[in-house]
Amino acid sequence: MRKMNVRRLAMYGLLVALAFVFSYIEMLIPFNIGIPGVKLGLGNLVVMVTMCLLRRRDALVVAVTRIVLVGLTFGSPSSMLYALAGGLLSFAVMALLLPAKRISLYGVSMAGGLAHNFGQLAVAVFATQTVRIVWYLPILLVSGIVTGGLIGLAAVLIVRRLPARVTQGI
Repeated sequence: MRKMNVRRLAMYGLLVALAFVFSYIEMLIPFNIGIPGVKLGLGNLVVMVTMCLLRRRDALVVAVTRIVLVGLTFGSPSSMLYALAGGLLSFAVMALLLPAKRISLYGVSMAGGLAHNFGQLAVAVFATQTVRIVWYLPILLVSGIVTGGLIGLAAVLIVRRLPARVTQGI
C-alpha cells in the first residue's frame, strides 16, 4: 500500500470509530420527548465535519460504515433500513448544498436533518403501507430543524478549531 492509502485508511478508522462512539453515547443520553425516532444525530456530526474537511466520498464512507456498524451492534435490520434511508438522503442533500457558499453550515445541517426525517418517513410509509403516518411530518420537520441546527453549530465550532495539518496528505 502506498503511504497515502495507509493514512486515508487510518483516518477512516478514526472517523468511523468516533462516529460509532458518538452514536453509542447518544443511545445513553435520555433524550426522550415521547416521540419515536427523534434523536440528536451525534454520529452525523462526524459525517458533517468529514464532508467539510475531506472529500464528500470520504464522508459517504464514514456515514455508511457507521450506520451499518451501529445497526449490526445495537439495532435490527429494520432499524438499519430506516437509518440508511435517512442517512443517505441526508448525505445527498448536504453534499449538494455544501458547495453553495450562500448557504451556511447551519442551513446545510438543518436541510440534512430534514432530509433524514423525510427518508425515514418514506420507509415508514412503505413499511406500514399507509400514508396516514404522514401526520407525523410536522413534528419531524421541527425536530429536523432543531437537531440539525444544533449539529450545525457543533460542526462550525469544530471546523473552525481544527488545524489545517489534520487533513494534509490524506
